[in-house]
Amino acid sequence: MTVVDRDRVVAALDEAFDAFVDLVADLAPEEWDAPTACPGWSVKDNASHVIGTESILLGRPQPEVDLPEDLPHVRNDIGRINEVWVQSYRPRPPAEVLADLREVVAERRAALAGMDQEAFDQESFTPAGPDTYGRFMRIRVMDIWMHEQDVREAVGRPGHVAGLAPELALDEITAAIGYVVGKRAGAPAGSGVRFELTGPMARRIDVEVTDRARPVEQLDGEPTVTLTVPGLHFTRLCGGRGADPGAVEIAGDEALGRAVVDNLAFMI
Repeated sequence: MTVVDRDRVVAALDEAFDAFVDLVADLAPEEWDAPTACPGWSVKDNASHVIGTESILLGRPQPEVDLPEDLPHVRNDIGRINEVWVQSYRPRPPAEVLADLREVVAERRAALAGMDQEAFDQESFTPAGPDTYGRFMRIRVMDIWMHEQDVREAVGRPGHVAGLAPELALDEITAAIGYVVGKRAGAPAGSGVRFELTGPMARRIDVEVTDRARPVEQLDGEPTVTLTVPGLHFTRLCGGRGADPGAVEIAGDEALGRAVVDNLAFMI
């Protein structure tokens, strides 16, 4: 079970909420229809998804929408739940979507203000499997920030690569990266994978493979392979956002490095 600091996560959520709402509030109506790198979704769809997930956390009922069975970007039950909310907002104008976004964010902030560390430590459903409510909220920071980046990329307004929200987004990716290295890429026992993230989101992430792959403070010895990539580009690769895998520099075991890069897109 993952114990996270309640105050730090709530502060990061506040930052993520502010950044996302401020960004979409400043868009021209036609920019809401711009396609994004999040498969199948426009700018408005990304905002609708944030509304939907935060509405679920408030206990609001799911809209009644009949979804086609063959949507290529919907791959699992969570994806179908997300798509119901997205589809329900498609006919609505940007001003209404923005109003609902502001309303749901205000209600979620009030709900979070009433939760203490003990509440954050309680077991909960999360998209990563059973864990604490606090872990779920850290995933929410990552998700909102990732969709903010989808919007920024789509409308040509880069930014928000420094601060608590992107820092916690990387924390969450770090927590999940052992699955990528061990299960998806099949790194053998005894190997070590180092990610050197450069630029505004600079960070070193070391993954040690023993009985399973897990992130560690520092590898015991030299890494089997080192992957060097700008931090923001790394998050786009992990999110399956169509980022160029060729931007990753591989030093060491080329085959293992390529297997890791080819399997970085692990997010739902």
